[in-house]
Amino acid sequence: MMQVLLLETEPLEKLVAWGDAHPLIRAMILTSSRTRPDGPVDILSDYDVILAVTDADHFGREDTWLSDYGKLVVRYSDQGELYNLTTYWRGVLYEDSVKIDYSVWPVALLERLSAEAALPDQLDVGYLVLLDKDRLTSGLQTPSYRAHIPARPTEAEYQALVEEFWCDTTYVAKNLWRDELVFARWCLEHEIKLEVMRRLLEWRVEIDHDWSVKPGVRGRGFKRLLPVDIWSDFASTYVGPDIEDNWAALFRSTSLFRRVAMEVGHALGYAYPQPLDDRVSAYLDAVRKLPRDVEPTHPEDSKT
Repeated sequence: MMQVLLLETEPLEKLVAWGDAHPLIRAMILTSSRTRPDGPVDILSDYDVILAVTDADHFGREDTWLSDYGKLVVRYSDQGELYNLTTYWRGVLYEDSVKIDYSVWPVALLERLSAEAALPDQLDVGYLVLLDKDRLTSGLQTPSYRAHIPARPTEAEYQALVEEFWCDTTYVAKNLWRDELVFARWCLEHEIKLEVMRRLLEWRVEIDHDWSVKPGVRGRGFKRLLPVDIWSDFASTYVGPDIEDNWAALFRSTSLFRRVAMEVGHALGYAYPQPLDDRVSAYLDAVRKLPRDVEPTHPEDSKT
C-alpha cells in the first residue's frame, strides 16, 4: 500500500544530511522538473539528483548506499559517459513512495563543466545546488532552460520523417492482414506513434509556441499543449486488440498525420509529398481488401 506522500522538503533535507555526512560525496545537485520555472511537478514527480563523488566506481560497483535513504521497493541501474568520463545512474523507488534518480558523477566532471561555456542538457534543463563542500559548482553557467526544446527541422528532415511514416505504415497493414497483432501493434504504437508521429506533433506544438516550450518526454505534455481537436484525434488512435479496430486506428493515424504534416509543412514553407501519400494509401487500402483465404506466410523476426 502506498504510504502518505512526503512534502518535497522532507526528502531533500534527508538527502542533504546524508550527503553532508558521507565523505565521498562532495556535491549534490537537484535537476529536472523540480528546478524548472515551468516544470510540471506533482506529488509523484521524481527527485533527479546528481552526486559528485571522489570515487564514482565505488558507487558503481556496489549499491548498498542506495539503502542509506530508506528501504527499496525496486531499482534500475545504468551506466553512461560524459566528456569521456564514466557516470552511473540508479533509479530507485523507496517504501515512503519517494522516487529518486541518482546520477553519480566523478568530481572531475564538475570541474570540467565549470570550464565550459555551455551546460550539458542534464544541467541546462535547470538545476539547484543542494550541497557543495568544495565550491565545485561555483564556475557553472546559469541554465538557459532550453534543453530538450525541439529544433526547427530542415526541409530534408521534414521530408525524411514523412517518408519514414508512410514506410512504417506498410508493416502495420501487412501484419494486420496476417493476424499478427503483436507485431502490428509494435509497428503502430512504437515505430509510428511514439517515434515518428511524436516528432511531428512536437513540431506542431513548437509552431504554436515559437519553438520555446518543452513538449515532455515521450509526448507527456501533448494533452496540455496540442490543439484540442488534434489531441482528441490522436487519442482516438489508441484501441484494443480487435483486428478491425486496429485497421481503423491505422487509418485514423494516417489521416491525422496527413493533416498535421501539411500544417507543419505550410508553416515552415515545405511542400508535403502528396504523390507519396497517394501511393502508400492505395497500397494500405489494397492490403486491407485482400481475401483472407490466401494462406499467409509466417514472418521472420525482422520486418518482412
